[in-house]
Amino acid sequence: MTTNSLGDPIENLAIGKIIEVDGTRIIAELNSDITELSRIYGGDVYPIGQFGSIVRVHFGRRLIYGFVGRLRMKAEYELERGISPSGSADERIIEADLFGEAEWKRVDEDNAPRLEFERGVATFPLPQQTLYLTPKSDLRFIYSHTGGPSIQLGEHVGSGGAPCHAHLNELLGQHTAILGSTGSGKSAAMAAILHSILERGQDHKHQTWNPRIVILDPHNEYGSAFPTHTRLSSDDGSLMLPYWLLNLQETVSLLIGKTEFVATSQANIVKAALTAARTEGARILGIDTNAITVDSPIPYRLDVFRTAVDADKPSQASRQDSHNSILQKLDILRADGRLRFLMSDWNEDDGDAFATIIRQIIGGDASPRIVDLSGVPNEVAGVASAVIARTLFNLKVWQTEEERNLEPVLLVCEEAHRYVPNSGEAQYEAAQESIRRIAKEGRKYGVGLFLVSQRPSEVESTVLSQCNSWIVLRITNESDTRYVRGILPDSLEGLTKMLSGLRRQEAIFVGQATTLPSRIMIRNLSDHQLPSSRDIDFDKGWQSVGITDAQLANVAERWRLQRRENAHQLLE
Repeated sequence: MTTNSLGDPIENLAIGKIIEVDGTRIIAELNSDITELSRIYGGDVYPIGQFGSIVRVHFGRRLIYGFVGRLRMKAEYELERGISPSGSADERIIEADLFGEAEWKRVDEDNAPRLEFERGVATFPLPQQTLYLTPKSDLRFIYSHTGGPSIQLGEHVGSGGAPCHAHLNELLGQHTAILGSTGSGKSAAMAAILHSILERGQDHKHQTWNPRIVILDPHNEYGSAFPTHTRLSSDDGSLMLPYWLLNLQETVSLLIGKTEFVATSQANIVKAALTAARTEGARILGIDTNAITVDSPIPYRLDVFRTAVDADKPSQASRQDSHNSILQKLDILRADGRLRFLMSDWNEDDGDAFATIIRQIIGGDASPRIVDLSGVPNEVAGVASAVIARTLFNLKVWQTEEERNLEPVLLVCEEAHRYVPNSGEAQYEAAQESIRRIAKEGRKYGVGLFLVSQRPSEVESTVLSQCNSWIVLRITNESDTRYVRGILPDSLEGLTKMLSGLRRQEAIFVGQATTLPSRIMIRNLSDHQLPSSRDIDFDKGWQSVGITDAQLANVAERWRLQRRENAHQLLE
């Protein structure tokens, strides 16, 4: 019976009968008269049995919804259960996972019908009940059920264009991971989310809209996507992370590292010298020396630090070598022209630049701050990213609750497997500790975290497990697929099985920021809104005359002098 009521069964969308109910999983046998795996209703085409599509069951006025996770032959299903196959050989079974209930009501002021949807299942269907495809009138209400501030990420696949919204506070405040293989569209997805955040102020006509976003960009990709961004780079001097901003752990990591055995005596020498140097700096700046610690961000001169290290030289010859290695490493770092942003010496005339350094990272206007780490040597990239992450976190820790509420911060870690690797690489130990702390405690202080990675199995599980929402694009590596399947909440077998077959920009969106686990297509961006991470076009490149000898010599000179600031002039 077909009626005009939105909550009534639609016979043209009936596809089978339930034969088994196992908790939230139902198994139904498709009608024998189905010859094509699609139905047409109201001018729309509805696929039958597609992974991630939604089916519904009527239980009185209640509507029970499920995700399709599997479509297979009935004979295979019976053999799996030790039953001798019966019936014709072409009978098919559809399996679905129940996820929510709803009821059509007239609750709007204009008495218009509205679907009241609730996540979770309290009413379970019974065997022999009819299984229906879900009409798009239902899907639009289900997918638009956000409750609270939201941003649009794209559209739900197979929903007739129903927009996909994400709960803004859950997406940012509860941390999110964007995972996918190279070429799946991770950076474009991250850029789409950031553009949606930035556009929200205008879309909702907010008088003031000042999102604070800091992006750790190891490949200089995101600058082209945000023309008004604030760039912080070691190439042009816009990024300054002076050595005195490093705490004890970061200083030890920089001068000693863990590539060799770190003797307690070495760490103690660095600690004593650092305390002495900071004390001298505090005296010069008129800061109470009794109020500082070894980790207090007090400027100091490297010569004072060096003298303090030398004064603590051990008498035993066996320990003098390791002691001298600290001084040698310090001299090497000071002589490296690439490290001017880190090792430029402080003097009394510079004054107290601490507040200036903080403003560089988080102050000023609301444009995204993109920290270009592409020119930072790998040996100090971990320390540099650690200082930025720790500075952001400590700033929020020392703010009052009112100040935190006025200015929450989002930290985006592109190539997260570099900063928080499972392997515990020595050069990223400090970054690992800083980002791990944000993952565990950041939400309490107003620091949100986005982790973007092409190798989720290489990201530290402790950090990844702190994310409460996941946007997973195509993943082809089997170990990464298994890893993702194991960490995803609301893990629906049908959805995770699709990971290797997703199109570019297509993703599985699960977690607290979404109303329900969904298969979505990330919103399109114009060329000038995309990160410059697109692959080189070999065919187009080889059709050109190439670079001249003079240009090649220019490249060689930049390489030799370690200068990248004019790299954009290569083809001018």
